[in-house]
Amino acid sequence: MVSSSEREAVSWELLVKVDHQHEKVEKEVLLQVTGDLHIGGLMLKLVEQIKLSQDWSDYAFWWEQKKCWLLKTHWTLDKCGVQADAKLFFTTQHKMLRLRLPNMKTVRLKVSFSSMVFRAVSDICRILNIRRPEELSLLKQPEGTLKKKKKKDKNGKEPVTEDILNLCNSPVSSGLSGSPGLYSKTMTPTYDPVSGSPASSTITWFSDSPLTEQNCSILALSHPNCSPETLAEMYQPRTLADKAKLNAGWLDSSRSLLEQGIVEDDQLLLRFKYYTFFDLNPKYDAVRINQIYEQARWAILSEEIDCTEEEMLMFAALQAQYHVSKLSLSSEAQDFACESEVDEVEAALSNLEVTLEGGNGSNVLEDITDIPKLADNLRLVRPRKLSLKTIKPYWFVFKDTSISYFKNKECAQGEPIEKLNLKGCEVVPDVNVAARKFGIKLLIPVADGMNEVYLRCENENQYARWMAACVLASKGKTMADSSYHPEVHKILSFLKMKNWTMCPQAVSDPESIDMKPECFVSLRYTKKYRSKQLVARILEAHQNVSHMPLVEAKLHFIQAWQSLPEFGLSYYVVRFKGSKKDDLLGVSYNRLIRIDIATGDPITTWRFSNMKQWNVNWEIRQVAIEFDQNVSIAFTCLSADCKIIHEYIGGYIFLSTRSKDQNETLDEDLFHKLTGGQE
Repeated sequence: MVSSSEREAVSWELLVKVDHQHEKVEKEVLLQVTGDLHIGGLMLKLVEQIKLSQDWSDYAFWWEQKKCWLLKTHWTLDKCGVQADAKLFFTTQHKMLRLRLPNMKTVRLKVSFSSMVFRAVSDICRILNIRRPEELSLLKQPEGTLKKKKKKDKNGKEPVTEDILNLCNSPVSSGLSGSPGLYSKTMTPTYDPVSGSPASSTITWFSDSPLTEQNCSILALSHPNCSPETLAEMYQPRTLADKAKLNAGWLDSSRSLLEQGIVEDDQLLLRFKYYTFFDLNPKYDAVRINQIYEQARWAILSEEIDCTEEEMLMFAALQAQYHVSKLSLSSEAQDFACESEVDEVEAALSNLEVTLEGGNGSNVLEDITDIPKLADNLRLVRPRKLSLKTIKPYWFVFKDTSISYFKNKECAQGEPIEKLNLKGCEVVPDVNVAARKFGIKLLIPVADGMNEVYLRCENENQYARWMAACVLASKGKTMADSSYHPEVHKILSFLKMKNWTMCPQAVSDPESIDMKPECFVSLRYTKKYRSKQLVARILEAHQNVSHMPLVEAKLHFIQAWQSLPEFGLSYYVVRFKGSKKDDLLGVSYNRLIRIDIATGDPITTWRFSNMKQWNVNWEIRQVAIEFDQNVSIAFTCLSADCKIIHEYIGGYIFLSTRSKDQNETLDEDLFHKLTGGQE
């Protein structure tokens, strides 16, 4: 037994700072404590001494020196390591945060500053009614990308403040556990024919979400006509190293906001971090589809991702659908509302047909019994370093994951001139529909880098079949895979959207439509063409997509974005072990690419499917990865913390485990095992 005098001898004073708004009450409290006092007891002792009657349920201790929360209330001060010199701050766990969404709208809401970022993002997405929150994360705006904005106000005036959507009264924001807020998949959603946003009756599905009809429209509706000031503020990467800056600010998903230096009312970017959009369905993903569309749109306008002039005009035409549809469909709004009364069971069956993967039942037996192959006359183009390209016609045979070519069809029974194994290669489209150019660029891994080969097809159909086969082969799949025919269809659809020269309709009068072409194309093209020329070309391209409803136009925009060669690549400047120069590392959903930072040419590709293990040496901040066939790589990251790349790899592997048979509850522990690391 310890006497009271002995207890006093081992007790010590602890200074605690309290976060409250009462001016007459001291904000610093001196407590007499012992090492065996648990955190919950310290809270009770503090509240009793303050003598303030208020709700303290959201409060917890923040240890300023150690930059950590003391959330395990049953742990003693000794177990936590708290001594007399500790500076504890008794503060709320949920605080206000400003988030800039992909559509450039800012929302203000209460977020948990004590939960791991992964959990905080899930809560945020529940408020915003965005499914699949594991695809998103929070990003700090890189410092180098803010310089343009700061230079604007030289006259001393404050910049015009943007409208902020305040969502601070939501159940989740208040720290309460709400239901997921996802509406039934058997319901029939209706969309406004002009705006493409959910109609009034659909808004009621957002059960515990604070999204009113007006707020939902803001998040689910795109606004193509942006101000020149907004465009001027956009950071436009000029080089690959500039693109790497954009990915340096991702927050650590395994640590809380406060642990990473984020304070109340800071502004962060909410963005789709992982480019694997699972189970995307227009039936109940209005907000999610619009935000993905907006992220894609701004990536193209800011030239974060490269595309050809033909592709840029196609993207502009899909964006222009809002303007032309607004004029032509406004009179049909009433008719649409009547037609949208569809039977719920019929809608559920229709939704099931769209959502489920796999082809028709008749194709299943064919996939098992047949060994598909392609055989056709193509032209082979081989670039020469010291001379012009050589272009020769050959008879090509595509089987399994390899391409063989022969002098002619009659020689196909003998030995091929060369056999190209496409597994692990990079496949890049080389297409200009207007010029009738249908090329496939293959970068095939060899011992000393990449072997560059071009195939030239005669027409759209031939190109679609061979391109789809090459894409699947690069992933180790054959044409027997059920995704082959959908891939062919997707490529043909993409080409059709680009082929507006076939449309015989007269182009609308550019003067009659209020269109700012600088809001639809990147700065490069606004400098190249006059405004009237751009409007005319956009409207000409628009003829090919004018029949699409707005939601479908957004989905086609996303699909076309996914078809670009650089889609889904996040860049980082790295130094490989044994190398004397910096390289660029591209991280994608299924592979890593080593890229020459000066030329942008791929050097080597490593696929996640061939990866055996990866780890990080936290002392020297080096990532080491082992692949099949005794291939090992190691590198340090120069443009960001190596934890970001480690989390990217683990995150993509985590997302690959998702299936539609599962419910939408995430295995959070598995995510942290794959991405957390041991520092």
